[in-house]
Amino acid sequence: MRGSQAIIFDFDGVLLESEFDGNRQLAELLTDLGHHTSVEEALRHYVGLSGRQFIAAIEARIGTTLPPEFHQRRKAQGLRALREGVRAVVGAVEFVRSLPPDLPKAVASSSSTGWIRTHLDHLSLTDAFADHIYSGREHVTRGKPAPDLYLYTADQLGVDITQCVIIEDSVVGATGALASGARVIGLAAGSHCLDGHADMLRELGVRQLAASFDEVRRLLGLA
Repeated sequence: MRGSQAIIFDFDGVLLESEFDGNRQLAELLTDLGHHTSVEEALRHYVGLSGRQFIAAIEARIGTTLPPEFHQRRKAQGLRALREGVRAVVGAVEFVRSLPPDLPKAVASSSSTGWIRTHLDHLSLTDAFADHIYSGREHVTRGKPAPDLYLYTADQLGVDITQCVIIEDSVVGATGALASGARVIGLAAGSHCLDGHADMLRELGVRQLAASFDEVRRLLGLA
């Protein structure tokens, strides 16, 4: 892969088409609760965040504590997605399946390992990553945008982080990926990537950008 010895994937928005639908539901929920939020605003401010950081970001923007109803309805939305499944980003499954079986690969996501594994099962990709599924909520103290999760993942793969390529879609994730010292490819292939998404990643410092997994394949010299 042109000098890279391992590949690390973000999950939501890179392999799974969960960002647009999830943030559409979030925007509708916040609006229902009296805090008008557009899908574009939700995508701009909350993609890549999870757990306490996610809640803190919302509460900072709306200026108040989120009520119990918010948490109850978000939990219901998540359970429904786990039960019904979410489609893959176009080309993601085929790309992962095309990688050499002996190439070290992992998922490093802000989501829980339960969420990741369930959706990998839906996509029939669980075997591609085996035990190399890592969560910013569960495996490190500081999640994205800190680089810790990516450094931890590289260590678990047994590959120096500078020899890893990371595929990220969000500003939060790309910030951590860049800080880790890895090679970073900014992917703008998901339906949540609106006009200007690639420019936003470029301004952050991501030098290699792809609008599809075919472009990722070319950047890695796998075409």
